[in-house]
Amino acid sequence: MRSRLRKGLLGGVTAVAVALSPLAFAAPAGAHQGKDHVHKLVKAVSGKNVKKHLRALEAIAGANGGTRVSGTPGFDASRDYVVRKLRGAGYDVTVQPFEFTFDGYVTPPVLKRTSQEPKTYTHGFFGDYVAMGDSPSGAVSGTIQAVDLVLPPGPVNSSTSGCETSDFDGFVAGNVALMQRGTCNFRIKVDNAMAAGASAAIVFNEGQEGRTEVDLNPVLGGPGVTIPSFFASFAVGQELAATAGTTVTMNWDPVVETRTTYNVIAKTRKGNPDNVVMLGAHLDSVQEGPGINDNGSGSAGILEVALQFAKTKPKNQVRFAFWGAEEFGLLGSEHYVASLSEEERAKIALYLNFDMIGSPNYTFGIYDGDGDAFGTAGPPGSDVIEEDFEKFFAGRGLPFKATAFTGRSDYGAFIAAGIPAGGLFTGAEQLKTAEEAAIFGGTAGIPLDPCYHSACDTIKNINDKALDVNADAIATLTATYAFDTGTIGAAPTAASARAATVQGHRPADATG
Repeated sequence: MRSRLRKGLLGGVTAVAVALSPLAFAAPAGAHQGKDHVHKLVKAVSGKNVKKHLRALEAIAGANGGTRVSGTPGFDASRDYVVRKLRGAGYDVTVQPFEFTFDGYVTPPVLKRTSQEPKTYTHGFFGDYVAMGDSPSGAVSGTIQAVDLVLPPGPVNSSTSGCETSDFDGFVAGNVALMQRGTCNFRIKVDNAMAAGASAAIVFNEGQEGRTEVDLNPVLGGPGVTIPSFFASFAVGQELAATAGTTVTMNWDPVVETRTTYNVIAKTRKGNPDNVVMLGAHLDSVQEGPGINDNGSGSAGILEVALQFAKTKPKNQVRFAFWGAEEFGLLGSEHYVASLSEEERAKIALYLNFDMIGSPNYTFGIYDGDGDAFGTAGPPGSDVIEEDFEKFFAGRGLPFKATAFTGRSDYGAFIAAGIPAGGLFTGAEQLKTAEEAAIFGGTAGIPLDPCYHSACDTIKNINDKALDVNADAIATLTATYAFDTGTIGAAPTAASARAATVQGHRPADATG
């Protein structure tokens, strides 16, 4: 899931837990064909088999520096794994290359305390520090020198640490400047540190509620900085300031260059090519980790559905897409949609997106296609897709909620092109609320995915129930729409999924 846009912000809970048999599934209105295929596909698709693909992706990351980020051998091996499976199942597979700007690092960043009890700090989204945007490369070992810190912090944002040149009176050239976030921007602090002869800069969060953790994208605002500059959590700043003479080692080895990555598109050889049902998930991880939930889970989910669906003879053509470079800005899906002619775009009846479907502290999130929860609706037919997913969860007696549908995942290019879309999302960096914990279980006050964009996003970061249920939901709508997309793009339905399930509507059995 793309970090730079902080995607998938969750809103108020809309949950249903109806007292229906878990064998009941309320099929989409008008879905009179393919019920047997729905039943068979859902029975064939299992979370256990989805997890086998996740183990394969984890092994690929382990053999390639712990990552599957686009533009590296780890992504290319992930691409090859998916292509091999899909071609073996009989799909018509296209590997679509495209160029993009890789913005990452050559070697993993380092921030290590080397005095007292040595300690290595963790880089990344839920870690201890990140390199600031526009920080140059550099390897530094030096003594920490605190600059006008306010510890403990005041009740409001008031620290002027590093904001004035006088803060550096007595600063020893060659030391590492330790500064506190506050009333001036990061660039002023770092410029003043450079002028005082600092070899490196660390700015840590100020310490009030909401200002303790690592910020996602602290930036210096352009070129001109000559020393490596990190942003750290409040806890790290406190530790480094606690003992005079503390020494640290820092290393930042960034790289920005043009690289090539790939989309993988598999389509059924049967089915009407003028009425296409399309599913997609991004295959790439961030550089910091193997990306097993984000987004190995979505990729493995649609891969297993594709493999089990392979022998079906659908009425409509079905395409399965595995996107590259999502983490650099939704680039793969945008490239694909831009490469289609208007005529080809018009043939895509709908697009279903799956970005993180196994979060350990999950909620069952459904994209808000009708806009009633977040105020942003998708193209006509997106409301029906949302309702069809709602019917699946309600038919299982499971709670669900709306999640924002604002174009911040790979469905964005499709809805911008007027293509109805929908999908599922179990959560990223957002903290689970007490209300959500009461409805979905799990732990309030911690992230839905505590390993989001981190090295710990491994197979241990997957909730098996969430993965299995969502795989069944993917299978259900895939098989349904493969035979009937008649309701997509129609006028909004009069009755919601909630009304239908409360009235006990139980058309098709789709258990797995």
